[in-house]
Amino acid sequence: MDKFQIREVIAKRAALELKDGDVVNLGIGLPTMVPNYLCTGVHVNLQSENGLLGMAAQPQPGMEDHNYTNAGGGYITYTDNASCFDSSMSFAIIRGGHVDVTILGALEVDEKGNLANWMIPGKKTPGMGGAMDLIVGAKRVILAMEHTAKGAHKILSQCNLPLTAAGEVDLIITEMGVMEITPEGIVLTEINPEFTPEQVQEATGAKLIIAEGLERMKSC
Repeated sequence: MDKFQIREVIAKRAALELKDGDVVNLGIGLPTMVPNYLCTGVHVNLQSENGLLGMAAQPQPGMEDHNYTNAGGGYITYTDNASCFDSSMSFAIIRGGHVDVTILGALEVDEKGNLANWMIPGKKTPGMGGAMDLIVGAKRVILAMEHTAKGAHKILSQCNLPLTAAGEVDLIITEMGVMEITPEGIVLTEINPEFTPEQVQEATGAKLIIAEGLERMKSC
């Protein structure tokens, strides 16, 4: 698979986790692709931590409104029933547990549900932003990420990088499969038929538990 195909597989599967009416916050990068693949009849309310509920797709070139950007500074459009508010209200929504799902990327994640996604020591970083609030405040935390980074493991027995939050990740979706974080460890519940369980394990830096009813990776 090329880069786009990998990202498409991940985004399509992540979209299945969203239910009609969910309030959803998306991290930058790959997670922003997820709304493109929602199943028929599913409509979600996208929340942006800079102060918007009702975020919609990117505008066409030349149609950008400088008053409307996402938390990463990218131009967006908005739904007819969108609401704008200041960042303090936005984080009250997040910290108050009103976000049903947040979908984020990761630098590293481990078998305890710890997530590192904000910095690599020695490299310049703009800061953590709202990630720590989202991970702790959202009812469900899903990682949509490539399984490895240039061949290096990203799913580990223990994170090496500074943590964004500890013990908050619920589900990991990669191009190789779907993995649940459980008290017993990481359970591989679905697999992309292009790979074998042995290949998934080899690409993972933690011991995987293979579900007895291991399924083919789902899609709409």
